[in-house]
Amino acid sequence: MYVNIFDSHAHYDDGRFDPDRDQVIASLPLEGIVGVVNAASDLDSSWAGIRLARRWPFFHCGVGVHPQQSAEAPADYLDQLRRLARDPAVCAIGEIGLDYYYDYSPKEIQLRLFEEQLHLARELNLPVIIHDRDAHGDTLDLLRRLRPAGVVHCFSGSAQMAREVVELGMYVGFTGVVTFKNARRALEAAAQVPLDRLLIETDCPYMAPEPHRGRRCDSRLLPYTAQALAQVKGIPVQELLNRTCENARRLFALD
Repeated sequence: MYVNIFDSHAHYDDGRFDPDRDQVIASLPLEGIVGVVNAASDLDSSWAGIRLARRWPFFHCGVGVHPQQSAEAPADYLDQLRRLARDPAVCAIGEIGLDYYYDYSPKEIQLRLFEEQLHLARELNLPVIIHDRDAHGDTLDLLRRLRPAGVVHCFSGSAQMAREVVELGMYVGFTGVVTFKNARRALEAAAQVPLDRLLIETDCPYMAPEPHRGRRCDSRLLPYTAQALAQVKGIPVQELLNRTCENARRLFALD
């Protein structure tokens, strides 16, 4: 059995876990999972992540407003996030960013909230968890200008973009996408990320790796992602798990 598995991005507050959330989470340490960061999508899920982290000692959480929910954020959302971030369970602002694939929130609102939350993270000295879908240019523009600490999660950019993200001092997170048959672009990007800047994640309940693609994902499936990335790096799977666990603890300032 593998050990030192750290899921750097999950959504255990998602409704798909309602039937058996406690059972799934309780089983994770038995499968080698030593840490989980539950990422938020809005104020409600920010609170939900805090509640999970208060209950489960190996859980941590981000607070923030996802780009798809940007248009629904209340006027005082930054003040609310600032208060939520005082909780000891909070280790990041996120997930935040840009999503031009869906048309849930106008671009100008997404850009405003993304920049505001990047400034909040700097004010609070917290790393950010960044969502970037079909918005690589605008995402990079803000990262170049504001230089946050953090991770671009579920990385979908090019190998060149991965190199630039690393040059900006950030981490790059990969999901079960690296196990898919059409994973060439993701694997090429992963090859450009040094081991000390690499994170693995589920983005559960989404992005289940092969051979479980299409099913509900959870942290117990991370070894499939680790196996694919270890092959790219030419190292044993356990070494990759050890390094990505160390990276997550460093980024999120966890003991």
